[in-house]
Amino acid sequence: MKKITLLITTIILIACKTEDKPKNGKLNVVTTTTMITDILKNIGGTHINLEGLMGSGVDPHLYKASEGDVSKLFNADVIFYNGLHLEGKLVDVFQKMARNNKTTQVALADALDSKHLISSEYFASNYDPHVWFNIQYFKQFANTVTKTLTQTDPKNKTYYISNNTDYQKQLDLLETEVLKKINTLPQDKRVLVTAHDAFNYFGENYNFEVVGLQGLSTATEAGVQDVQNLATFIIEKNIKAIFIETSVPKRTIEALKAAVKSKGHDVIIGGTLYSDALGNKGTIEGTYIGMFKHNVNTIVNALK
Repeated sequence: MKKITLLITTIILIACKTEDKPKNGKLNVVTTTTMITDILKNIGGTHINLEGLMGSGVDPHLYKASEGDVSKLFNADVIFYNGLHLEGKLVDVFQKMARNNKTTQVALADALDSKHLISSEYFASNYDPHVWFNIQYFKQFANTVTKTLTQTDPKNKTYYISNNTDYQKQLDLLETEVLKKINTLPQDKRVLVTAHDAFNYFGENYNFEVVGLQGLSTATEAGVQDVQNLATFIIEKNIKAIFIETSVPKRTIEALKAAVKSKGHDVIIGGTLYSDALGNKGTIEGTYIGMFKHNVNTIVNALK
């Protein structure tokens, strides 16, 4: 019934945009994930009306649009989303809008060179969508956002470009700080075990072996044999710590810890990482830069 209601709402909104648009002359911008929302806060600033659909701890793999979300999307001038099927359950809405609506839709990952993306035979898009864990890719996201805003709202072009210049510098400083911290961790200890495969780009960039209990999408479930196999791997590699993710139920990692203990060994839960969503609004971890620093500090300190 909910699916039928959402479809009816979509059809109505396709026929005519609602009158909920702010009348302040600014662009109405809608974003999906918290990481993309943070880019728009940094670059769009006070010159846009910004609506982020997803909040802290929300899993974009499983996120379903509410009727309120559909209204926001159809009243937007520009929609920014990750792409690569990260927001899998929103694809139908985006496709309907593309056929019947003049709203600009931007899948930020489309601007990345697919030759450098991590492929997977187990994921719908054939590419790992968690590209924000490569800071250089995230910088490209910011550049694409800036290009789109300047084209859509040329009167504020200088403002957007200036903000992006500042943000690019902040991201360069982040990369330097991250490398310095990671270089304190010996190579033989760089094995990262988490709830699902969100950190492959991080691992590729910083020479970590990354193992997720679930696959690239949290829509998949880890079975008993998956848990037992990974428990054996942890023992063989003498891994000190494993990690919870904020957007994935912690029971999977707790089950893994228990499986290791049942085999006569012990592994600690080294902390909680932000994977598919940032931290709470208003906190340091509620920004991309703060999230990345938190993750790196948590990983390195636990594995030393």
